[in-house]
Amino acid sequence: MITGGSVPAVPSCILDPIRDQFLALLPVREDRHPLGCHDPRISDAVVFDRLVQVLVSGCGYERVADEHCSATMLRRRRDEWIAARVMETLRVLVVASYDRMIGLELDQLSADGCISKAPSGGECAGRSPVDLAKLGMKRSQLTDGYGIPLVTDPAPANTRDHTLLPATLDRFAALDVTLGPLPEHPRLSLDAGYDYSMVHQHLDTRQIIGKVAPRGAKTPIQAGGRWVVERTNSWMNNFGKLRRCTERRRITVEFFIALASVIITVRCLVRRAWTLYGWDTRLRSRRIR
Repeated sequence: MITGGSVPAVPSCILDPIRDQFLALLPVREDRHPLGCHDPRISDAVVFDRLVQVLVSGCGYERVADEHCSATMLRRRRDEWIAARVMETLRVLVVASYDRMIGLELDQLSADGCISKAPSGGECAGRSPVDLAKLGMKRSQLTDGYGIPLVTDPAPANTRDHTLLPATLDRFAALDVTLGPLPEHPRLSLDAGYDYSMVHQHLDTRQIIGKVAPRGAKTPIQAGGRWVVERTNSWMNNFGKLRRCTERRRITVEFFIALASVIITVRCLVRRAWTLYGWDTRLRSRRIR
């Protein structure tokens, strides 16, 4: 298990299968040293566990480094995995596995934007309209009917929600390569921040049935099924690295978002599979601590 001070650990029933599958996706690395006498390479499993700790706690790399694994090594290995797109491959694989075992509710979608802090600035930072113009980041989140994160796009906090929707839906449409044919006329629940004529026209073009809360009217969050994406935003904000993002490069932010999505999806998979399947190492309770 991974601990981060007072931050709750990631349970081994979630972390172990994620780590095993991630390591299986890593490309084979050839030792090109001519003499073969350099220091032994630090285990990928050790580096992965510490990057999970960085994600959960939101601490700096120096806080989880020691004499066996330096902060420079963590950043270097992270960049290797980003270049190989291993984490995004794992995220799509986990979503497809959830779809096979539980079933994604793709006929009922929800989307919303969520603003968090980005004090270090960077490519995904902008002046936050809800935090005294301090630097912040916005995540454009698309989920299925249960709240499984399908697409999460980072952007500056001062970006309007409705302008991020086309790119978010483009990424959703690309999932048909992995998930198979998507529903032809899915329903998409949106809040009043998307109540613009251009959004309605865009949804009509994609043959998506939009359930948009009208601007100026008090609409409860339970209406239209929008509460599931709000719950997913809360799940995302449980990770310190996303709640207060200090990464400056977009590709690094996307790496940690993908890792958070994997953990959330596997947690939901384990909890929902508990009532549908039986396996030797199944927990005594579906509650995951």
